Amino acid sequence: MVWTPLHAKIHRTIRSRHLFERNQRLLIAVSGGQDSLCLIKLLLDLQSKWGWYLGIAHCDHRWRSDSEANANHVENLAKTWGISFYLETANKPINSEAAARDWRYQVLSAIAQANNYQYIVTGHTKSDRAETLLYNLIRGTGADGLQALTWQRPLTTGIVLVRPLLEITRIQTEQFCQEFKLPIWEDSTNQNLQYARNRIRQELIPYLRDNFNPQVESALAQTAELLQAEVEYLEKAAQELRDGALGVRHEEDSLTVLPLRLNRRVLQKAPLALQRRVMRQVLQQILTDAPSFEHIEKLTALIIAPNRSQTDPFPGGAIAQVEGDWICLK
Repeated sequence: MVWTPLHAKIHRTIRSRHLFERNQRLLIAVSGGQDSLCLIKLLLDLQSKWGWYLGIAHCDHRWRSDSEANANHVENLAKTWGISFYLETANKPINSEAAARDWRYQVLSAIAQANNYQYIVTGHTKSDRAETLLYNLIRGTGADGLQALTWQRPLTTGIVLVRPLLEITRIQTEQFCQEFKLPIWEDSTNQNLQYARNRIRQELIPYLRDNFNPQVESALAQTAELLQAEVEYLEKAAQELRDGALGVRHEEDSLTVLPLRLNRRVLQKAPLALQRRVMRQVLQQILTDAPSFEHIEKLTALIIAPNRSQTDPFPGGAIAQVEGDWICLK
């Protein structure tokens, strides 16, 4: 086996960030593109050092006329490498990027649960992280959206999603595939400028690179990395503040159900950033969709509003009202 600087980098990253343990079962999401082929090759080469059991999963969205051939290509690679292969095909073509992502994670979680994999591993890169930050910034988001694409996060009970390539650019994965003559399957939808992410990748990032910062991908990815640690800290601090305002003593008691009361005196002592996070956490429990900035602001305003102030109804009909030292949601 040829040991490259990329092998050494990923080996160090997995060890220093504690992404995987030894002798674990890893389910690798492989589309057939350069990032996922780079990922599976690296993990295959590192397998002997870690004692992993590897499996490949492929999700066919039925977006393209060649999607079945694409799935067969990945299956043949799995056979060549002697790896278990799992294929899931959508019942009907999936129309949006968001719906496709949700379906993909549902499918991968089901495969992992059915076959006793502890980790689902994807080939997201530093380039993806930079693009996601820009995509969410343009749509309007707080720090949580800007730090999206974290190194790992729980997907469901006992299964963790891991992204080991977040310090590797797409240029590096392409060079790696060329070096090892890996047969990349070119996805024609990546060239379709109807998709916002493709316009960011093919038009916005090159423009920023040429006119503002040649290392723009690294700069944006570094910003996401810094924000991730800050978001984790703020979320924990907001949970403690929320539990204090709700008057609960144990984390398992803090599940928010209506009616509920938040102590304004407790919240008034906190910085605005934590007040907003508390209100967002509360609204996440009682709304079916993610709370908007406007929802969070009108609830936060009640912390210092006059007695008997109230909001107009939130989606689903809940109303918040000031009753003395309390904000009552019912």
